[in-house]
Amino acid sequence: MAINSNTDDLISFNQLFNEYQKRYVRFANTYVRDLPAAEDIVVESLMYYWENRHSLQEKDLNIPAYILTTIKHKCLNYLRHMQVHEEYSQDIQSYTEWELNTRIATLQACEPYDLFASEVKEIVQQTLKSLPEKTREIFIMSRYENKSYKEIAEKMGMTTKGVEFHVSKALKALHVSLKDYFPFFLYLFCKM
Repeated sequence: MAINSNTDDLISFNQLFNEYQKRYVRFANTYVRDLPAAEDIVVESLMYYWENRHSLQEKDLNIPAYILTTIKHKCLNYLRHMQVHEEYSQDIQSYTEWELNTRIATLQACEPYDLFASEVKEIVQQTLKSLPEKTREIFIMSRYENKSYKEIAEKMGMTTKGVEFHVSKALKALHVSLKDYFPFFLYLFCKM
């Protein structure tokens, strides 16, 4: 179809649009494989032609071929953009998978008691140091050396009630010191 590129004849442009639009969309869709994107590319190419029709050279007088060339370049740009997008999507997916795997591994390796163990041990040591020497010795024999109240009483030359008193006193002091770690305190120091 020959169109006079020196005229602003809207009727000629409408004829061009009606005659070639479907073919152009099929051509673009063959490559971009996205019908709405193909339709947008064709409309943009037709608008590009319309806006630049007065600056066309003699060699560009084959208007349908000129528009098809514009569509070709826009399809190439679209596909290159999709290629870059896909590469970044894969990079993001790889990073996301790595980050997720790291979070899973970190959580699996997390032992809450281990996190607090050194802190709790320090508090216990400080609390035991603050106790009277006899109370501290009795508590250590009871909880760290696993001696019975009767064994401790014989060793210390006192009654089992006296041993119970000192252990109870140490446990109360530890209970106050470890109030924020009460579940841990129960786990470590209370015998069943």
